[in-house]
Amino acid sequence: MKRLLIVSIAFITLCLFFAGTKRPLHIFMAGDSTMALKPLYKNVWDSIAGDSIKEAFPERGWGQLLPDFFNENVVIEDYAQNGRSSRTFIEQGWWQKIIDNVQKGDYVVIQFGHNDSAEDRPDRYTPPKQYVENLSRFVDEVKAKGGKPIICTSVVRRRFDAKGTFLDSHGEYVELARQVAKHKNVEMIDMYEKSKDLLINMGKDQSASLFLHIEAGENKIFPDGKIDNTHFKENGARIMASLFVEGLKENRIKSLTKELRSQPIVLH
Repeated sequence: MKRLLIVSIAFITLCLFFAGTKRPLHIFMAGDSTMALKPLYKNVWDSIAGDSIKEAFPERGWGQLLPDFFNENVVIEDYAQNGRSSRTFIEQGWWQKIIDNVQKGDYVVIQFGHNDSAEDRPDRYTPPKQYVENLSRFVDEVKAKGGKPIICTSVVRRRFDAKGTFLDSHGEYVELARQVAKHKNVEMIDMYEKSKDLLINMGKDQSASLFLHIEAGENKIFPDGKIDNTHFKENGARIMASLFVEGLKENRIKSLTKELRSQPIVLH
């Protein structure tokens, strides 16, 4: 009898413990390389040392910096992948990984367009009609799991003409994303307009600091230097993440904004 009492008390205690352990709110990220997790280091051959050494990798996706803005009540699950369009994200099983893990009340941030619009890349290109169908599917399946989708338009590429005038590089895909959000009546953060305004205000020269511009000899991974006007350095990714947070505030998504830190932490 005494043993049964002890077991019963232990069981009740265990139940109370798990009942009081609340699962953090999750934000799942579905997107391309501009949002994706990047390695902090890569191994390179050092000809002087005659050995492989670790070198800091300077590229970051904006989803990678998003955890710095939230407290411990929010978990960011970044499933974004380099080179994926909405089509290949589905075909390669990444979308299913998100849907399998989404729980009621979680958010799913959806941002595609960079690779969908690449007509010269058949390995990733997605025709406009299919792009709309894919985004609509994402929204419907998130809702079916009790989750909350947020559609984001693509962040811009850094493209200016000789006179310093900003040039578009996403065609109709930005507007199509907006239309899906409106038709489906879901939250939309216009990352395209926000990042476009930022680059225009910074100007052609200053805006280069946000992107993966590496001088020759600056980093052993890119010994001859690199000019990449699509992907971000850490500071650029953090600023893009701050634009997303700005959008959360503008849209008054209180279940997320109440979990924001007063000041973003910097760990990277």
